[in-house]
Amino acid sequence: MADIGMRKKVAKGFDEVLARIPEALQAEGFGVLTRIDVKETLKQKLGVEFRRYQILGACNPRYAHQALGAELGVGAMLPCSIAVWEDDTGGTTVNAVDPLQTIAAADPALAPIATEVRARLARVLEAL
Repeated sequence: MADIGMRKKVAKGFDEVLARIPEALQAEGFGVLTRIDVKETLKQKLGVEFRRYQILGACNPRYAHQALGAELGVGAMLPCSIAVWEDDTGGTTVNAVDPLQTIAAADPALAPIATEVRARLARVLEAL
C-alpha cells in the first residue's frame, strides 16, 4: 500500500508536538484554520475510545489564492490537512497531505503550486 501523505514520526510527546506545529506552519506562511479533536468527537458521537488524534486544517493564503484562481474546484481539497496522533510507543506521528497526491493528481496544471506547497509542508515536518 502506498503512503498517504507525508509522514514523520517524532520521539516527543503528543502535546509538545501539537503545540509546535502552528509555529512551524507560520514560519512557512501557513495558519491553522481548523482543529478537529478526533478522540473527543468519536467519544461524543459513537461512545468509543480512541487514541489522541487531531486533524489541523492549515492554509497558506497566497498559494490557496493561486490554486483557486487556476481552478475553483480545488477548494474541495483545501485547507491542507495535517493529522497528528499519539503512537503506541509514546511518540507522535504527524502526517501532512501531499499536494502532489491530491491537487496535482486531479489537475496537472496545478503541479507547480502543489510542488511549492509540498516543499513548505516538508520543511514544517522537518522542523518538528
